[in-house]
Amino acid sequence: MNWDNVETKRLLLKGWDTSDIPFLFKHFSDEFVCKYLYDAEPFTAVEEAEQMVEFFSNENNKGSNRWVIIDKSNNQRIGTCGYMFWDTDNHSIEIGYDLQQSYSQKGIMTEALTAVIDLAFYEKGINRIQAITSVGNVASCKLLEKLGFQKEGIVRDKHYFRGNYYDHYCYSLLKREWKQQDAPQAVS
Repeated sequence: MNWDNVETKRLLLKGWDTSDIPFLFKHFSDEFVCKYLYDAEPFTAVEEAEQMVEFFSNENNKGSNRWVIIDKSNNQRIGTCGYMFWDTDNHSIEIGYDLQQSYSQKGIMTEALTAVIDLAFYEKGINRIQAITSVGNVASCKLLEKLGFQKEGIVRDKHYFRGNYYDHYCYSLLKREWKQQDAPQAVS
């Protein structure tokens, strides 16, 4: 699924293509970025980034979309966000995101997710957005709660990674709950 590019005051979110491969390899090789990604090992070969771009660029993967987050002030790629598991019958989707450490705690992901949540609810007919995050990822939990997501509970032993099981929180946001009080809006 190739959703349109999204622009906010500070960011450009663009669909992945082959020009993003060097960034994606570096990004998903970074220990900070991958710290709570218990469903895959950090990248060790550029081919892994190539496969990821191919997956998200493939029209047959209609339930998935991913954007590279670009800082418009310096044209640098700084993270990714997007959707997986679009359930068209039930109008629900799962959101995911990651950001370079140097851009953390600057409102970047709040701005990016506000724009893509708006897109999902108001242009794509989504009613429910779900997020699954490691119980240890305090920053992600705070971000989701700031955006109005409700913690539904714990998904026990969600991922088996490096010999251990990891619990995750399940969060959700419904269209009727979505409020954009002080959140940045996408620009036209």
